[in-house]
Amino acid sequence: MDTNTIRERVALIETKRESLLKLLEKPNLGTLRIDVNQALEEIDDLIEEFKRTFPNSDNN
Repeated sequence: MDTNTIRERVALIETKRESLLKLLEKPNLGTLRIDVNQALEEIDDLIEEFKRTFPNSDNN
């Protein structure tokens, strides 16, 4: 897998993160809230690791 493909996939994951944030705003999530929080933490870890690995990336 080349770096451009990795960048594109991480960018896609970043857009999906926004969907999770919107879902987290819903008051009726119940125990699903735990899973959504976990997914957000894992996405944040992935993005942070990506930025450390590719420091000159255009992704925010």
